[in-house]
Amino acid sequence: MDIISEGRTLVLHGAFDVRSTQEVRAAIYERLDALDDDVVLDMSDVSTIDLTALRLLAVATRHAWLTGHYLTVRNPGPAVRRMTHLARLAHAIDVERVAASA
Repeated sequence: MDIISEGRTLVLHGAFDVRSTQEVRAAIYERLDALDDDVVLDMSDVSTIDLTALRLLAVATRHAWLTGHYLTVRNPGPAVRRMTHLARLAHAIDVERVAASA
């Protein structure tokens, strides 16, 4: 898992699973604490995700909300969206809404 920090956006590349959750967790919480602002997690290059990673996103989303901020997931691929729904965590993770083009 590669994590690139671009301001308040963290861009993830690779498989987001149990092996990378600690690294992603540290990056999310560090960004929330350092910026004292909302954080966007760009997942357009995440190939797979597992239940451990989804739980991390749900807990981090709640933590951000409790501290007055938002953690928003941007561009989750089909595999990520499918796992989110299968794990019944779609309601616990804030996914950025993009307006459809005409």
